[in-house]
Amino acid sequence: MYNEMVGLIVILSVFTLLFLRIPIVISMAIPACIGILYLRGWETLSTVINSIIWTQSFNYTLSTIPLFVLMGQLLYAAGISSDLFKTFRNWFGRFKGGLGLATIGSSAMFGASSGSSLATTGTMGVIATKEMLRGGYSKSLTGGSIVAGGALGILIPPSTTFIIYGMITETSIGRLLLAGIIPGLLLTLFFMLTIYISVLVKPGLISKPQDMESNVSWKEKFISLKSNVPIILLFIIVVGGIYIGFLTVIEAAAVGAFGAFLIGIGSRKLNKKNFAEAVLGTIKTTGFLFAVILGAFVLNYVLTITRLPSSLADFLFSSALSPLMIFLLIVCMYIVLGAVMDTVAMLVVTIPIVLPVVEMMGYDLVWFGVIVVLLIEMALITPPIGMNCFVLKGVTDELSLVDIFKGAFLFVIPILLLITLIYIFPNIALFLPDTAF
Repeated sequence: MYNEMVGLIVILSVFTLLFLRIPIVISMAIPACIGILYLRGWETLSTVINSIIWTQSFNYTLSTIPLFVLMGQLLYAAGISSDLFKTFRNWFGRFKGGLGLATIGSSAMFGASSGSSLATTGTMGVIATKEMLRGGYSKSLTGGSIVAGGALGILIPPSTTFIIYGMITETSIGRLLLAGIIPGLLLTLFFMLTIYISVLVKPGLISKPQDMESNVSWKEKFISLKSNVPIILLFIIVVGGIYIGFLTVIEAAAVGAFGAFLIGIGSRKLNKKNFAEAVLGTIKTTGFLFAVILGAFVLNYVLTITRLPSSLADFLFSSALSPLMIFLLIVCMYIVLGAVMDTVAMLVVTIPIVLPVVEMMGYDLVWFGVIVVLLIEMALITPPIGMNCFVLKGVTDELSLVDIFKGAFLFVIPILLLITLIYIFPNIALFLPDTAF
């Protein structure tokens, strides 16, 4: 049997197990180990597993994951989400769709501190759902605004998705985190414009003629900013430290976690109980992500020795397809897979396959990382596996899955628009990484 055929069987086996809802790590590890055993024997398999687990487990870069996760967990324990929503509600309440704008804005800020789309969706869903429905917003607009805002959590740094991508592709994590800033801000703006234009075109989306917070005084607006200053300062220190070269990514993660701890202490909302919950949540999340990354390296090894990704790259490169057509094929592949696969599984399984193709086409890996994260954002809000939608349904009884998915479809448009703009103008993603010290 040709090596490439073995690689194809391994990949098909991984997808089959994933579709059967077998845990990600098992779905990757079992076919990969069987493939190595078939091609190289037991001794090589034993050596590969020992080598990968030992070497990668002691990779210092992995320490960024628990530190950034702990940062988000501590800030969640500090109860910053309600303060963020109140601030944005005060500032945007007078605009049409103001509560929707506030949901997007506060989600972006919370995502910048948590690095998790699911955590952002769950947290903001508890707060924003009742406020928006009470303000007369339709259930579809309410659900769509919350899940779209939650998706921003993996694009605006810190982002565990960028870290996983950087580990698999051996790309600078610092550059990846910086690359997500401008696209993250643009997507936040695009989401806000989507809500504003939708309400203008279809006023029936809001049953009340005016948002409840339209008459907040300027004094109240500026006072509400006070509670958000520590979060803004922490973000500036963490991201700014990476940008000017004062902090490495690992140091920035440590500073972020310590800063989040100080914010929690200062808010007087961090006690022994929720601190222990934050640490336990960090351990669970980190253990899962570490296992996924190690499993991805084993899968990557078997794909390398079968030369399946290289053969695919050679085939596409020798075809008559233009780089644009190949890019569109990759985008379509992720859109289809995102509808039927868990996003973490989609990332770790597909990147080793498409990486040689992307490199052969001459695409920048940092730029491509931003594209992949945007496609993962789309997968998080589209049926039938859109995890953000299920998370929101899990924290609120007022919205049905049909309402949530219906509203989420509207926000696919700005994501596709941003992907198009980044393809045409790569500097949207590469400007900050290229100008960093």
